[in-house]
Amino acid sequence: MQRSLLAATMLFLCPTAAVVAGEVSRTRSAEPRDVGFEGLFDGRSLQGWHNHGRRGEPVRGWAVIDGALVRSGDGGDLVSDRDYADFELLIEWKIAPGGNSGIFYRASENAQPIYRSAPEYQVLDDLRHPDAANGPDRLAGALYGLYAPSRKAARPAGEWNRSRILVRGDAVEHWLNGVKLADFRIGSPDWNARLARSKFKDWPEFAAARRGAIGLQDHGDEVAYRNIRIRALP
Repeated sequence: MQRSLLAATMLFLCPTAAVVAGEVSRTRSAEPRDVGFEGLFDGRSLQGWHNHGRRGEPVRGWAVIDGALVRSGDGGDLVSDRDYADFELLIEWKIAPGGNSGIFYRASENAQPIYRSAPEYQVLDDLRHPDAANGPDRLAGALYGLYAPSRKAARPAGEWNRSRILVRGDAVEHWLNGVKLADFRIGSPDWNARLARSKFKDWPEFAAARRGAIGLQDHGDEVAYRNIRIRALP
């Protein structure tokens, strides 16, 4: 059911904080230095973004509220104007209770819908959304449908989480709140075996691009993203 922009505003203007306990040192990373990072979202406007497949048109379904990109209505997935090959992405997200979204990377404008081409870092309320019951590879921080997170690291719905995605060639890492949750290689024997058992097996364009846009999924639920920074890797 479509919620009003007012409801979205009420949800996302209330900041909270939490601590993820029991993090294991071998899966934790030091905070990345700011060297080389650039802002992918200025916190004030939708400049640098467009709806997937609608480059040059006014953005629909997303708004800037309290310094965050908020899914505010039907409009479709939001993607960066720029494409990236190898990169490190830092992004904070907050999902509404029962919500579902995702962060796409190396997304192609030529494939519709976006998930036919782009791997998805899952953003989910693990406790309330029914997709969480469909398998561990649907939980927050997973590579959706392929690699489950090594542990649960997401904070409760309505609280901010900090994600980190590292992509260098075929090597990919997913991090959440300082914990490494997934580490895999696109095209490896393990990848190919998982792919053959997944819904992506009949889509040759899936994860085939070595350069593409960063995408934020419109799954019909309230979600907010902020402090989006990226740096290209040599």
